Amino acid sequence: MGWLHAVIDVPADLHGRTATFWSSVLGWPLGKAWEGHPELRSFEPPDGDPYVHVQQIDGLPRVHLDVESEHPERTIAHAVDGGAEVVGRFERWVALRSPGGLPFCVIPRRDRIAPLPVTWADGHRSRLVQVCIDSPVSQHDREVPFWRALLGGRWVGSDSPEFAGKWHDDDGSPIQLLFQRLDEPTGQVRAHLDLGTDDQAAEVQRLLDAGALDRGLETPGWRVFADPAGLAFCSTVNAPDQTTHRELS
Repeated sequence: MGWLHAVIDVPADLHGRTATFWSSVLGWPLGKAWEGHPELRSFEPPDGDPYVHVQQIDGLPRVHLDVESEHPERTIAHAVDGGAEVVGRFERWVALRSPGGLPFCVIPRRDRIAPLPVTWADGHRSRLVQVCIDSPVSQHDREVPFWRALLGGRWVGSDSPEFAGKWHDDDGSPIQLLFQRLDEPTGQVRAHLDLGTDDQAAEVQRLLDAGALDRGLETPGWRVFADPAGLAFCSTVNAPDQTTHRELS
């Protein structure tokens, strides 16, 4: 399996503010609309390929994943066998929903260069390093095995009852996955973005200065915010460095 991409989906009335906010948070300018797809734009790092994108949709704000594959049709068939549903076929990708309802797309793999963390004016660094897949209790026990079987790669389990574990492909994907068990008894699986930093206090202040809404939830390892579209995201102490074999402690 190849790279994972994170796509921030927002309706038209929130698109401009949300795109501007995430450009500031990531430290990467917003690129031009994709050829043939004016609804899609990428945040473009100066030293590598984009892996965070924003899409204008008719619907509620959400985050979805794009999964690169050397054999897209084989991956799609594997996903369907595991309980996913194909919801649309397009020239460059196929759109699906996971067993718990999380939207994702399968796209052809190509060679890419992973961007480095951004170093801010005070010297601390950060990068979007993780997508957390959030599953209500009724969905969790089938959602986690689905993604593990689909993606392969390396899995590190968690001793916490809140988290099942973490995934990385060990082939250079700029994004790792964290699987969280929500307290909600039922509902649809969703996802949120996690930034990694080497100075949590400095990063929290930077995000507040950028206009992030503090949700008032924190531990020594993470703090929860919301963007202009109301989407939750976290600042975490995950290392911002881009490495082929990431530390998944």
